[in-house]
Amino acid sequence: MQETHLSLERASSADSPEKSASGAGTRNLHFQFCLQQTLRMKAAGLLTLIGCLVIGAESKIYTRCKLAKIFSRAGLDNYWGFSLGNWICMAYYESGYNTTAQTVLDDGSIDYGIFQINSFTWCRQGTLQEQNHCHVPCSALITDDLTDAIICARKIVKETEGMNYWQGWRKHCEGRDLSEWKKGCEVS
Repeated sequence: MQETHLSLERASSADSPEKSASGAGTRNLHFQFCLQQTLRMKAAGLLTLIGCLVIGAESKIYTRCKLAKIFSRAGLDNYWGFSLGNWICMAYYESGYNTTAQTVLDDGSIDYGIFQINSFTWCRQGTLQEQNHCHVPCSALITDDLTDAIICARKIVKETEGMNYWQGWRKHCEGRDLSEWKKGCEVS
């Protein structure tokens, strides 16, 4: 990296078209300074960029209408008597429609994904005491592909007899008119 820096500096000082007749070359000095700083920070900047790209590639925050379509196609509308609005409202208040949302709880377990499904009871995080009722690794609940998350959420509703499992649903969705949640989304 230093060799590149030195050769660029020599070339720019010898051949600079920006030097004035008096030899001041202030624009050239500014350019050299910026180039030096860029080369010094190149490795750190590259690592940061790669980190952002990796996180950005894996993370997805759905829109309300896109989720309404996915949930509708997955048969969630009126599953166990819960309208599509219930599912959309619950996902919003649990994760903000973020597929990679993770919440560490006081007991050390973690809620994962768009439905914030808990690691102790419903998925496998890696410890032996987990029950893993959904028979999936927790990592499967934090991807753009919502198949495992939806299958697990359906199981939760069926086995716990409703949506009371989700605190966000109880506080913000239960007993309310939720027709607005699918309004304008081109779903029935």
